[in-house]
Amino acid sequence: MRNDDKASISLKKILILSIIAIFLSSVVAFAANGSYTVTIEYSNGEKEHVITSKTKVSEILEENHIMLLPEEHIYPEKDAEVGENKLIIISTEEIKPQQIAEAEEEKQIEELLKGYEPIVEKIEVVQEEIPFETITKDISEGAANTENNVITQGKNGLKEVTYKVKYQNDIEIERTEISSVILEEPVNKVVQIQVQTVSRYGSRNSAVSYGNGTWSYSDADLDLLCAITAQECSSSYEGALAVITTACNRTVSSAWKSRGADPLSQYKAYGQFCYSIDNYWRRRLNGNYASYVKQAVLDALNGKRNHTYLSFRAAGYGYSGENIGGNVYFNSL
Repeated sequence: MRNDDKASISLKKILILSIIAIFLSSVVAFAANGSYTVTIEYSNGEKEHVITSKTKVSEILEENHIMLLPEEHIYPEKDAEVGENKLIIISTEEIKPQQIAEAEEEKQIEELLKGYEPIVEKIEVVQEEIPFETITKDISEGAANTENNVITQGKNGLKEVTYKVKYQNDIEIERTEISSVILEEPVNKVVQIQVQTVSRYGSRNSAVSYGNGTWSYSDADLDLLCAITAQECSSSYEGALAVITTACNRTVSSAWKSRGADPLSQYKAYGQFCYSIDNYWRRRLNGNYASYVKQAVLDALNGKRNHTYLSFRAAGYGYSGENIGGNVYFNSL
């Protein structure tokens, strides 16, 4: 080949590299997690790109299970570090400096051209949770002995989000939110800080007191009270308290007290609460109810009330009255 031809080819390569470098001057390459790509050029002309965190030639060969034949040469030497060009050449002939320079130049062009891979845009629709918030209400009025009472259990919401995502070389390079639709609103957790309630017996689980008299229940009876209450209404603390309040109100009503002198007896009265109507409350026994249901029962047995009504029906049956937790209460004392 004439010197003029060689000079022309070299000039073309220089022009190509210069043009690519201008367009990609803003591109910054970096290695993730300390890994980088090494190009291995075999003696048969094939090339392999491997990802490694090793820096020594021998370690990279061992990592990729590459063994040299007796007649093969390698550059850099096996005990050397990989150069800045991240290139390893294996050849059956002695490796000359000109061969190395040409291989490095080709690798640079190949790496720079990767930036010209087309950018692919995709529309992706995903569902994401909306975290609930915790709201704290302090009604203890500065009391020394307080306790936290969960009024409403928190629940994450759900939304459907549409993104426009750009990929290059199968790698996500940009994600833009286009729209968002709420499928389910989150339910905030409500925690009430209140004065600690302690029965006259010092234990809520063994006995509770109310007013001038005492209603004492075993653990099993208390569990039954909670299960019936939860079956009637378990949507919230206020809803559960309204149910047990109705039974407590009946124990002092001239029209109803003959059906039971305590709330559990009122619950068991024929045809009144779910106890004698169905058996669904049984699945709630053994503590299968929210903590705020038990708290509502304990508070009511210790004197707390949230209405003065004697009867209720599920909302939607045409009864007029006060809706508390999905039940309509009526017949004021």
